[in-house]
Amino acid sequence: MHLRDLIDLTDLRPSELTDILRFAGEISQNPSYYCGNCQHKIMATLFYEPSTRTQMSFQAAMLRLGGKLIGFDDPENSSVAKGETLKDTVRVISNYADVLVIRSPWEGAALAASLYARCPVINAGDGGHLHPTQTLTDLTTLNYTVGRLENLTVGLCGDNKNGRTVHSLVRTLSRYKNNRFVLISTPQLTLPQYLQDEITANGCTVEFSHSLEKSIPALEVLYMTRIQKERFGGDEEYERQKGVFVLDAAKLALAKPSMRVLHPLPRVDEISVEVDDDPRAAYFAQTEYGLYARMALIQRITENEDRQVPPTLADTHQARCGNPRCITQKEEYLPHLFRETAAGLVCKYCDRAVSE
Repeated sequence: MHLRDLIDLTDLRPSELTDILRFAGEISQNPSYYCGNCQHKIMATLFYEPSTRTQMSFQAAMLRLGGKLIGFDDPENSSVAKGETLKDTVRVISNYADVLVIRSPWEGAALAASLYARCPVINAGDGGHLHPTQTLTDLTTLNYTVGRLENLTVGLCGDNKNGRTVHSLVRTLSRYKNNRFVLISTPQLTLPQYLQDEITANGCTVEFSHSLEKSIPALEVLYMTRIQKERFGGDEEYERQKGVFVLDAAKLALAKPSMRVLHPLPRVDEISVEVDDDPRAAYFAQTEYGLYARMALIQRITENEDRQVPPTLADTHQARCGNPRCITQKEEYLPHLFRETAAGLVCKYCDRAVSE
């Protein structure tokens, strides 16, 4: 890999992404063959936010590769509870590890960590922003259950506004030819504008729907997501949004026999349990493909032996990001990193447009 870190899947060259997906497929055919490939390697998992599948999948992947684990799954059981900054945490722990995996409720936390870590950093989810290794999981699943990543009609149903899994998936899948995205949500939970713009800029099409029943017959992939209570400011708005879209047997009967149903999990009530035994339900197989995808990623990223401390970056702009969930709001020492676009300045940490 030409990159030291994996913050956003679109940072990978197409050939590198293809290589990881191919390698994940090879591992799935004979996992035991690769069991010693990361012997003597250590992975640190820094999970500032609750997780089951992502954390255990990373841990299982490293253990199956023959490596070892350190880290925490609750910041209250670490020096973070004493007020330690993200910079100090990753600067110290990266001395002990060969790769650092971070999940945080703050958008842009993985990029911020990569500025100070002495080892590669993998983004395991940063707030409502991105979740690149879930997208690796999704692409691996599609590759081996649908058979292609191009010319797909993909429905994304649920919380498209706050769903980092949705954001990473559309950002990556829109790089493949002739994909069509059907965004199924309430008006309040539609996909952020910058991602809509990215889809069309990549030459793919996007349409909006408020009805799962009307949209499902045309789909080849249905990506269901839960309404994320933790992303809402209060219970009242969450209660208004939850339960609006539910996939059950009656709706699934309207779909193509070849359609695949994916879900990053956990689910709450958005997929009825009666769907689980339908051959189109791929979300449990998806978790297994996620293990192989992360095994492939860990091996590739730990092959990079550059352990130098990244250079300290000076402020690049006087502007400040106004997104209250951006990591720069919490870690005020961070350099002000923006990129210039036709629409103005965009924060590199959280991808939000800002005003000077």
